[in-house]
Amino acid sequence: MRAGRGTLAVAGLALLALVACGGGDPRLMNLTSSTDGPDEFAILPPKPLTLPESLVDLPEPTPGGANLTDPTPIDDAVTALGGRPGAGGGGDAGLMNHTSRYGRAAGIRDQLAAEDLEFRSRNRGRPLERLFNLNVYFRAYKKQSLDQYAELARWRRAGARNPSAPPEQ
Repeated sequence: MRAGRGTLAVAGLALLALVACGGGDPRLMNLTSSTDGPDEFAILPPKPLTLPESLVDLPEPTPGGANLTDPTPIDDAVTALGGRPGAGGGGDAGLMNHTSRYGRAAGIRDQLAAEDLEFRSRNRGRPLERLFNLNVYFRAYKKQSLDQYAELARWRRAGARNPSAPPEQ
């Protein structure tokens, strides 16, 4: 009977040691697909077809090139924020001046990447969560999350109106 318990204890310790030895980049959100099917998040609806003022204004066809109805979400976001698509950070001085009006740190991207890597290393999950590749993202960032309904109530008490807020479920 004792040999059975000892064997079980050794097997459990070996399992925990194996899980603890996992290295590499710590990941909190496991979004890998286990199938070879289509990626539903990569599908973007095309832009609507429009008829130009004059058919002479149509651009020359470019076989294999971009189409006027092809989705361009990044360019659309830049335009919505008041920038010019394709201008880049240095070419759009108005947007850069507005976004950096409170100052900016030169090495902020490297600093944030290092801090995020250190945070993810500390919050990789418990051994069995790592063994079974479970998602620990929401538990890891719980202290940094915002209770949207409490914040909405705070703003409404302050007199701010937000008629488009979804109801609490």
